[in-house]
Amino acid sequence: MTPVPEKPQPWFVFHRDDIVLRHTDPPELPTPEDREALTPLLRNECPAGAFPGEDLSWGDLDPRSSLPPGFATFSRRSLWDLYGEDLFVRAGRAFHLAYWERTHAFCGCCGAPTQRHPDEVALRCPRCEHVTYPVISPAVIMAIRRDDKILLARGAHFVSGTYSVLAGFVTPGETLEQAVAREVKEETGIDIDEITYFASQPWPFPQSLMVAFKARWAGGEIAVDRRELEDARWFSPGEDLPIMPSSRSVSRRLIDDWRRSTGATLD
Repeated sequence: MTPVPEKPQPWFVFHRDDIVLRHTDPPELPTPEDREALTPLLRNECPAGAFPGEDLSWGDLDPRSSLPPGFATFSRRSLWDLYGEDLFVRAGRAFHLAYWERTHAFCGCCGAPTQRHPDEVALRCPRCEHVTYPVISPAVIMAIRRDDKILLARGAHFVSGTYSVLAGFVTPGETLEQAVAREVKEETGIDIDEITYFASQPWPFPQSLMVAFKARWAGGEIAVDRRELEDARWFSPGEDLPIMPSSRSVSRRLIDDWRRSTGATLD
């Protein structure tokens, strides 16, 4: 029997914060044959195995470069629709590591150029031996319920008409649960309790880890922090909901969990 050739590992190429794809219909990831055209534009490349146990391969193009004919940049979010969840997640991990290398090319202690660590996924300074690990910025995201209602808010940066659950970054010295309560209080003025873990999701835009919670309203009325939000209000199960986040996000999973708990039929 003739052995089936192994499918080549994907090569993820990034230009600024976007991914580079072949300008075909549908768009395709660059192939090994495309390296000749793209390699001169690389400012950094990580072949599979450059970090111990890491099978991802990626390239980071010079942000000042123009793409050669036949290539175009696409939002990394579009990969889910084009290729599915698995490749979206792998590309997200590749970008997270590429962004980390991009922003830690020099030692934060002495300024010397860093090098990849031979024994772990880390960057090492050859001068002062300081070791830097991939940066992960934890953020909490939470669905707050008041009886059968859910609290949804609209940030100034949201797509027009879109509402979502509240979210915010964890600050040094606080627990995840404390971050949930603080963010809700700061952004809407209400108090909460019964904070329970729901799920988590890597979110490499550029380097977050979203940790989702559910909680209950415990007191207070909504007072929107206009520096953070344009609007925040309670939504009932029977009313028409606004535009919601993508179904691939943990924020949408929180909203759908509330909808199911009220007996709603999901689309």
